[in-house]
Formats: sequence, C-alpha cells, structure tokens
Amino acid sequence: MEIFLEVCRNLSRGFTTSFMLFALTLIFALPLGLVISFCTMSKFKPLSIFSKLIVWVLRGTPLMLQIFAIFYLPGLVFGFRWPHMNTGWEWFDSTFSTRFIAALVAFVINYAAYFSEIFRGGIQSISEGQYEAGKVLGMTRSEVFFKVVLLQVVKRIIPSMSNEIITLVKDTSLANTISVYELIFEAQEFMVNDGLIWPLFVAGGIYLIFVGIMTVLLGKLEKKLDYFKA
Repeated sequence: MEIFLEVCRNLSRGFTTSFMLFALTLIFALPLGLVISFCTMSKFKPLSIFSKLIVWVLRGTPLMLQIFAIFYLPGLVFGFRWPHMNTGWEWFDSTFSTRFIAALVAFVINYAAYFSEIFRGGIQSISEGQYEAGKVLGMTRSEVFFKVVLLQVVKRIIPSMSNEIITLVKDTSLANTISVYELIFEAQEFMVNDGLIWPLFVAGGIYLIFVGIMTVLLGKLEKKLDYFKA
C-alpha cells in the first residue's frame, strides 16, 4: 500500500508538469503559429523566404534534437544560463525549473511551425470573394479577417489541429530527455530504482484518459462550429 501511494503521488506530480508543458505550449504556440503563417504568406519576399526556411528546419528535424539544442547550445556557444525561478514554493520551483523552461521554448517553436502550416492552409482555402464583399460593406481587410474569415478558418483546421494537439499530449514525454520531471520520467524512476514496471503502464493509462478527454472536447468544438458550411 505504501509503494502504491508513493507511485500515485509521484505520477500525480509528473502529470502536473506534463499538463503545464502541454497547456503553456498551446497558449504560446497557437498565436505564434498564426504570426508565422502571416510571415510565410507575406508579399515581402525576404520575410517570406526566411519564414519558410525556419518552418522547414523545425518540421524537418526531430523535436528531441531541438530540445537538446535549446538547452545545451546557448551555454556552449554564448555562455548563456537558463534562469531558474526560485519562488520559495517547492512545487513551483521544481515544475518551472531551468530544464522545464528550455523544454517549453523548444516545444513552442516546434509546434508553432506545424500550426503555422495548418493556419496557412486554412486561410488560403477561404475565397477571396469574402474579402471583396467585406470591402464593399466598408470593412477593412483586417476587420474581414477577424470578424468573418477567422471562425471559418478555425472550423476548417479543427481536424488537423486536433491531431497535432493530441500528438503534443504524448510528445510532452520527450522532455524527460533533459531530466524534466514529467509523467514518464517519474514512472521510469520506479523501474530504475525499485524494479517496478507497472507504473509505466499506469502512466500510459493516464495519457490515454487525457487524450480521450481532449478528443471529446475538440469534437464538441468542431460540432459547435458546424453552422459554417464549406
């Protein structure tokens, strides 16, 4: 019973870190992805080419390698040290550690690149006639985009975005490569120290439940936007 309670406690702590990494990645990567999509569609060629090059590199290299690069290269090349947030709160300090911040940066820029291509495809799928109709009504191009086009874009990209979001849930386990105390890291500690493998399967069950919840929520969002018909 004691080992069971310890497993539950540690996996709960690990899931909290995984969830924070997941949530913060979405919060920062979604708007950044939208900005990058505007850059790749820009008529200013240098900006467009540079943005496409960055997206190509981020999508073409493994996320694990990017995590290593973000965490180790600044120190090796520039002598930069990632800041540690010392708040006096034990949980907060361990969750938002130096390694967590580096992992978060890697996740944000990686997923922003993927989201940017999804946004770009959605935006370009909207008929130019809607912008022209808005112009006739006296609306600026930005007003047409945010008041008319954006919700239609969201409706069209929900399936693709859902796949990426679900992938992100599972990709948070890659943070353990730089010793971030996320869910899989905590489960592996029991295997290494106590020879227990079942905590890994419990961790897998937690991922499965969380993915199920996200699938239901994203499905409800897609259904709510059904009044937009292509």
